[in-house]
Amino acid sequence: MSKKQDKFSTDWESSVQSNYGLPSITLVRGKGSIAIDSDGQKYVDLLSGIATNILGHAHPSIVKAIRKQVGVLGHVSNFYMHPGVIELAQKLQSLVGDESARTFFCNSGAEANEAALKLSRLTGRTGIVATQGAFHGRTMGALAMTGQPSKRELFLPLVPSVTHVRYGSLSAMKRAITRKTAMVIVEPILGEAGVVVPPSGYLSGIREMCTHSGALMVVDAVQTGMGRTGQWFGFEHEGFVPDVITLAKGIGGGLPLGAMIALGGASQLFQPGDHGSTFGGNPIACASALAVIKVLEKDDVLIKVQSDEIFLKNSLSQIVGVKEVRGRGLLLGVVLQSTIAMEIRTELQSAGYLVNAPTGNILRIAPALNIKRAYLEKFVQDFEAIMNRVDHG
Repeated sequence: MSKKQDKFSTDWESSVQSNYGLPSITLVRGKGSIAIDSDGQKYVDLLSGIATNILGHAHPSIVKAIRKQVGVLGHVSNFYMHPGVIELAQKLQSLVGDESARTFFCNSGAEANEAALKLSRLTGRTGIVATQGAFHGRTMGALAMTGQPSKRELFLPLVPSVTHVRYGSLSAMKRAITRKTAMVIVEPILGEAGVVVPPSGYLSGIREMCTHSGALMVVDAVQTGMGRTGQWFGFEHEGFVPDVITLAKGIGGGLPLGAMIALGGASQLFQPGDHGSTFGGNPIACASALAVIKVLEKDDVLIKVQSDEIFLKNSLSQIVGVKEVRGRGLLLGVVLQSTIAMEIRTELQSAGYLVNAPTGNILRIAPALNIKRAYLEKFVQDFEAIMNRVDHG
């Protein structure tokens, strides 16, 4: 550890709470898909702030939009309107393709899912069905819906009446949904559980069950949203419309921004005073989001994402020691045949790549959607060399 990093580590431990543990490096700047640490070491950022820096670091359009907005109007609270929040809500309405869509803005995915939970209570029901392995956030309501016992156990009791069922199983979902179910919340792809893709027809099957029972179908698109799967939200391939969509991460382009979009009858449930957020829909965050969407549309980024998915799946799946590559677009899980993901992640970091190991045998890749193909090609080469060395050394 260098003297600079040693000082950052000492200062971190003496001033920051220990809930994250001690990070191994300190990032100080970035440009595009390159992040640079305090020692000047460059990394190809294949995690992008956990699918958040959707156009990479310091994208010119985002920087320009933020600078312009902060020099005009920084914050107004929600006592007042401002043009940016209206424009962004209208843009989301257009992307959803439903004029009934109405958006509540907040600051994170957990807050968006908390808003969905509160919205569901206004149906007069209280039951919630979620899935095992799901991650919906760490606030108390969102945590209750998160299907990972290790994250929940220390904080019991949580919000009651939440049932967790096996992800991908329509039969389990059917048994759990009753006339008392207020909502079913589901991710199009399980991100934190290792990029798990459900069987074809799973999401549309849940839609049918919710329609039949009167429960709200909530799609948590926090990680899959804003083009990450090659679609705007990550569920469009099954040809249905949910009652609620929750967003965060990529929508702000690196700034804190979340959204809970309600459609149809659900869009009329919240009434004045039912919910709020001081910073939700902040002018600066909205300006960044509008810049993000404009770039994604203008540069045909979603088409590029689909092409990059094919390249990475074909290339990585041929490497010895890789069992499969799953996911959609640029949210991919590289499933290894051995439980060496943490070691591979460390080796990749030393070689100049930032990835994540959500489980012992899975690496998660979620780079900026506009990442250069050359970076991906070099990553495949270096990853294969590391796998050969670690897995067969």
